[in-house]
Amino acid sequence: MIHRTAIIDPSAKIAANVHIGPYSVIGPDVEIGEGTWIGPHVVIQGPAKIGRDNKIFQFSSVGECPQDLKFQGEKTYLEIGDRNTIRECCTINRGTAQDRGITRIGNDNLFMAYVHIAHDCEIGNHVVFANGASLAGHVTVEDYVVLSGFSGVYQFCRLGAHSFAATNAVIIKDVPPFVKVSGFYAKPYGLNTVGLQRRGFAATALKELRRAYKVIYRQGLTVANALQELRQTTVPEVNQFAQFIEASVGGIVR
Repeated sequence: MIHRTAIIDPSAKIAANVHIGPYSVIGPDVEIGEGTWIGPHVVIQGPAKIGRDNKIFQFSSVGECPQDLKFQGEKTYLEIGDRNTIRECCTINRGTAQDRGITRIGNDNLFMAYVHIAHDCEIGNHVVFANGASLAGHVTVEDYVVLSGFSGVYQFCRLGAHSFAATNAVIIKDVPPFVKVSGFYAKPYGLNTVGLQRRGFAATALKELRRAYKVIYRQGLTVANALQELRQTTVPEVNQFAQFIEASVGGIVR
């Protein structure tokens, strides 16, 4: 299942049923789990650990050193979970010593062609990055986030669970959970209602989230005063919304 033209470093740990296509290069300190499929002309550098049943398509560069002028060859890492799809020409970089030292990607994610994930990013599960979406360094992306085509995220930003970014959105502040953003620079445009309905959120939860959104964005309150009002709720989704905002260091999209 390994093509004769592929180049595999002796220190790489490849599970027995991994497919590696023609002219792909697997560097030192790379570990690839069972059932993973690697197409032709893929380059994977280590230290990197890739889990089970992933698909990595042609011309992708996975685990290369970070595009950071401070990087001086320190030993940093990339970790990718299970059942991810990484389409053509994606670039995923390892971490830097100045931060966590690791770029970490969860499970069941789809990264379409030409996606870029920079150093020290933390990505959850079930996210979708459409063609050309890009993350600068140190970005955190929670579960079920959708980045539409050619959207970009500035360094150190956080994207809350179930949030949605429209095509060409440029995000320079944190995006709270459940919120839809669009524009350059990205501004909030209501809740990600369609996505939440598709994922089975109850009508009562959606109603309370709409109310919480209005408290934050429509009533002219300061963030501190709005959060004080939201703390009175017992709805888990609203608590998640409020806690994310309260933890924001760089501020949220407004």
